[in-house]
Amino acid sequence: MSIFDRFSLAGRVALVTGGGRGLGFEMAKALAEAGAHVVLTGRTAETLDRAVAAIARDGGRAQAAAFDVADIEAGRAVIADIHRTHGRLDILINNVGARDRRPLAAFSDQDVLHLIQTDLIAAISLSRDAAEIMKAQGHGRLIAVTSIIGDMALPGDAVYPVAKQGMTGLVRSLAVEYGPHGVTSNAIAPGMFATETNAAICENPDMIAFMRRRVPLQRWGQPEQIAGAALFLSSDAASFVNGHVLTVDGGMSVRM
Repeated sequence: MSIFDRFSLAGRVALVTGGGRGLGFEMAKALAEAGAHVVLTGRTAETLDRAVAAIARDGGRAQAAAFDVADIEAGRAVIADIHRTHGRLDILINNVGARDRRPLAAFSDQDVLHLIQTDLIAAISLSRDAAEIMKAQGHGRLIAVTSIIGDMALPGDAVYPVAKQGMTGLVRSLAVEYGPHGVTSNAIAPGMFATETNAAICENPDMIAFMRRRVPLQRWGQPEQIAGAALFLSSDAASFVNGHVLTVDGGMSVRM
């Protein structure tokens, strides 16, 4: 088998949460281009349908499953439907990450619970159900999209780093628990990417100056630049990578 063959995902089935746009779409598109059948999830059916159509135009295979990841029972039903329809689930990318940039004092307990439910508990639930399918297969890839903010912090952004650090703990726990069954668990930690949700930040002169000062490459990451990391961790090329957090931030996290 050549090194290029090890990156093939032919015959694999993948689930990408938040796959309708931004980083999620670019990761889903890359997996489809490598041969996987990709199930995209999100809350808005119209957004997912456009994403599925875009993947199909490039010759990929994808389908949509609209639901809110905070709805645990809906997520469990989607996992079960994928298994029933395709007979397998090989790759799960937990990509959804809601953010609420406010000081901690501005959060009610309910606000905190909602963010943790969306950003962490949903990933725990989906990973548990997917991992059991993968365990029975003897093969699988669990991937979480965390953030460099899991290891760093900014004022006025109190709860998001907590959830992302929790995701890192989840990835490492899954790596140890399911590794003996042929299932790897890893994370991708993006830095400053020019996604739709970051559009206002990308146009803010203060943030532009901050980015140029802190990111050695002195530019925003483009959404498609996350695709290679996702494909690598999903493929047989990464078959001995387990419990790792792959940082994709242009060098921001290593600059003093």
